[in-house]
Amino acid sequence: MALIVHQVALEMVTEIKPLIDRIARHDRSLAQQVRRSASSVPLNIGEGAYSRGGNQTARFQDAAASASETRSALQVALAWGYLGTAQCEPVDAKLDRVLAMLWGLTRRKAHRR
Repeated sequence: MALIVHQVALEMVTEIKPLIDRIARHDRSLAQQVRRSASSVPLNIGEGAYSRGGNQTARFQDAAASASETRSALQVALAWGYLGTAQCEPVDAKLDRVLAMLWGLTRRKAHRR
């Protein structure tokens, strides 16, 4: 099952890479955490796409949680002054889109029951 949200999540990973590289110059630990959480978004979506029932919903919820963690990590990097607001805005917009799509996918499943 090809999902548009998976493609958008991969676009987010492509866009966040230069930000992770910049964060790493100041804080390697935070950069590693952002890398893990950002990678987790499309990985969980990919797993969920071929799961069924409650497992599918759980994977999409995990992807949403990782997207939220990624957003929070960028906010921490912004608060520390590692990044500027303009640098974060395109990735934040992608995260908004991913989260909205995942919300729709998990709510659709809940309404079917």
